[in-house]
Amino acid sequence: MNTTEVFLIAMSIIFTVPYLIWRVGRTEYYAPLVVVQIITGILLGPGVLGRFFPDYYAFVFTPAVIQSLNGIAWWAVMLFVCIAGIELDLRKAWEHRRESGITAGLALGTPLVFGCLAALFLLLSDGWMGPKAMTWQFVLGVGMACAVTALPILILLMEKLEILRQPIGQRILRYASVDDIAIWGVLAMILMDWERVGKQLAFLLAFIVLGFAFRKLMTWLAERDRWYVALIWLAVCAFGADWSGLHFMVGAFLAGAVMEAEWFDQEKMDLLRHHVLLVIMPVFFLSTGLRTNWSMGGEAVFVAAGLLLFASVTGKLLGIQIAGKILKWQPGEASIIGWLLQTKALIMIIFVNILLDKKIITSEAFTALLLMAVASTMLTVPLVAPKLARLREIIFRAK
Repeated sequence: MNTTEVFLIAMSIIFTVPYLIWRVGRTEYYAPLVVVQIITGILLGPGVLGRFFPDYYAFVFTPAVIQSLNGIAWWAVMLFVCIAGIELDLRKAWEHRRESGITAGLALGTPLVFGCLAALFLLLSDGWMGPKAMTWQFVLGVGMACAVTALPILILLMEKLEILRQPIGQRILRYASVDDIAIWGVLAMILMDWERVGKQLAFLLAFIVLGFAFRKLMTWLAERDRWYVALIWLAVCAFGADWSGLHFMVGAFLAGAVMEAEWFDQEKMDLLRHHVLLVIMPVFFLSTGLRTNWSMGGEAVFVAAGLLLFASVTGKLLGIQIAGKILKWQPGEASIIGWLLQTKALIMIIFVNILLDKKIITSEAFTALLLMAVASTMLTVPLVAPKLARLREIIFRAK
């Protein structure tokens, strides 16, 4: 078969297998389709399919096919990260700055500390830190991976729980939005390349100048033109960030962050996010799964994933409990908010993909972090839904 035919076989597998698992297995409560797609990507990677069925793996996932899939995956994740940037709304956070600052600070800072401690423990053995990382980059990178909240997936889960448009849902979005800015800021610091600092400063300066002109242009354009211009802006910003050594995903987030959500019809933006998840993000999940590595042994990777999951969940819940005490929340409120904010999934997976690209972590550490992200997301709905059922009045109480 030629490359095109094998590529289409791979695409058929990417869309068929997770859908059947999700629909036939009725996994929606514990594992939404997006989580099943991530797990399927891991199973189709070299550590599982490649190990048990090496001939099939080598036949389907040839270098040419993988290269083609990676191109689709890059564009998919750039679109998704850009949408996440557009959906940030820091004005509401500023209106409630004391509450948002305390909650977001503790929700990010506490798991960050726990994650850094877990990273230091991993450094006691070889095989986790990447060849181009300094110790502080590895520790801070893993710590931040434990602190991340996946804002786009959080939106999907709150839609499922029917609280997104309720007061508690809007409060949680404020906290996650503040943390999202901090996450990308820390990532930029980790990626700062002092050998190319001139290029990076040039990119940031050009971004500020062009961003100002871009905002003026977008307010002048009709909405139908804004969609096209936004895509051009996305590609230019991603190129500039990657050229400077930051990473194209950092550029994609910045491209979205300077856009205003009200420039676009909200219903169309929601549809775009859902369609990106449906049409092209599964390719990114498969591409991510192809990067997993179990060469240290499955046991070591699972132990590391368990340690990181403990650090992530415990740190997030403890931080939110402290915030709840300071802000005098109702009993049970901090638990609901904490379990929702510990959702990892996509943004964390994107974050660790960047760390792997820059060789700050190894593929074994990447695999452990990926497993942690999947487990974190699968815990959310089963643990939050019963709490919401018992504490319905919390949903409708504004803060």
